[in-house]
Amino acid sequence: MSTETVDKDGRGTKTSKTSKDHKKPTPEALKGAIQLGIGYAVGNLSSKPDRDVLMQDFSMVETVFLPSEGSNLTPAHHFPDFRLKTYAPLAFRYFRELFGIKPDDYLYSICKEPLIELSNPGASSSWFYLTSDDEFIIKTVQHKEAEFLQKLLPGYYMNLNQNPRTLLPKFYGLYCIQCGGVTVRVVVMNNVLPRAMKMHFKYDLKGSSYKRRASRKERVKNSPTFKDLDFQEMHQDGLYFDPDTYSALMKTLQRDCRVLESFKIMDYSLLLGVHVLDRKPLSRGNRCDSRRGQKVLYSTALESIQGNLKDPEPVADDDTLGGIPAKHKDENLLIFLGIIDILQSYRFIKKVEHSWKALVHDGDTVSVHRPGFYADRFLKFMGTTVFRKLHPLRGASSKRKRSSLHAGKSASQEFLSTQKEKEEKKAQSMDNLDGNFYSSSKQPDLLPKSALTESIRNDEEETENSDDRRDSSSTLALDDPLPSLSRSQSDSELDVYLPHTDSPRRPSWS
Repeated sequence: MSTETVDKDGRGTKTSKTSKDHKKPTPEALKGAIQLGIGYAVGNLSSKPDRDVLMQDFSMVETVFLPSEGSNLTPAHHFPDFRLKTYAPLAFRYFRELFGIKPDDYLYSICKEPLIELSNPGASSSWFYLTSDDEFIIKTVQHKEAEFLQKLLPGYYMNLNQNPRTLLPKFYGLYCIQCGGVTVRVVVMNNVLPRAMKMHFKYDLKGSSYKRRASRKERVKNSPTFKDLDFQEMHQDGLYFDPDTYSALMKTLQRDCRVLESFKIMDYSLLLGVHVLDRKPLSRGNRCDSRRGQKVLYSTALESIQGNLKDPEPVADDDTLGGIPAKHKDENLLIFLGIIDILQSYRFIKKVEHSWKALVHDGDTVSVHRPGFYADRFLKFMGTTVFRKLHPLRGASSKRKRSSLHAGKSASQEFLSTQKEKEEKKAQSMDNLDGNFYSSSKQPDLLPKSALTESIRNDEEETENSDDRRDSSSTLALDDPLPSLSRSQSDSELDVYLPHTDSPRRPSWS
């Protein structure tokens, strides 16, 4: 039997030379070892009591050897002997509990059915496996990425506590399998694009333009993944959301990008899936019957951006699968999205890569850039080119009306206050007086102001306290607006006088 050694730091990045009689495991054997290893690690962890997560838990690594014949602690299996490393098991158990994932459901999803291998459209050499119930993605990562993720865990823990609603990847476990001289590190994450929903368009967007077009090889696939320049050609008008959804989406992206910037992370992408509702109804034959009603909290795109809602229940089994409603021209869409590939730190090698690319191309357009600039460019591209806000015509018209009324009212008030300091122009509206004038035979004819001066002065006190006088005076309508006058001013300056019908004293007419 071959022997394997690990580094002193416990990270298990190297193995000793294996004997020649050991062959490399087949892909099927490797998938089986991954499932068995994760099942053993989760089952073994369930026997440990719950407690608070401590700082040392983030750097903890547990190692166990699983021979094919089994042992007192491990089950027998038909795969080659392999060594399993579980990184920060208590911390990842807390993350799973935070998202409502029970140990039995986690094991059922990963270990019950064979994993489904997915193609990788990216430049990395990672392998992707999907669980049969469409819940989890298992991705292979490089040693540096696994090491960076473990260092990231304390800050990731803090961010999830503050805001579990995020478009950042949800990490549920980090493991290392050493089998037959092959070392594979895998991370378990949430699945962004549900397999049951046909994605008519898929995009990997970074906000850059340098070499951001899908290759010919990618384009001929059944479900190709396009890039930034492809999006600008195929959806040049962008994707439109209602104002509330747009604001929630951009707020979530901005918050997530600032978190990544604080960790000095760059070169991440937005994985965007577009389902066109008008083209073909959802075929329920592809729905995963093995889900058993499980739904991970905050796992759908719609749940991830609804930060203002107070802890709603997970969306039940429905035809939208948590997609975000959107429009493109006359098409109704469902949008699925999430930020991926966040395990790229702006270290020395990335700085060198940016400098080299900047020499041969515009430095601001290449994907590799310092984290602050990368985040700003990413947000600008998403908020102006990819996602756009719908402006309802009716709402906009109402706002314009309210604005114009407010402006008119202010102008009127300013005009009236200015007129108070000037002599008023008198005017009459005979048309408005006709109805009231002829309605009573007791009303006198209108007389000029000079003939009424003496009578007005005699009746001043009486008319001030008369309610009927105000009723009669209300029949006057002037063409031009007049300032609000005091009672004494109105009595002395109006052109006309309409006497009180019940007053015991009558003006003397000449």
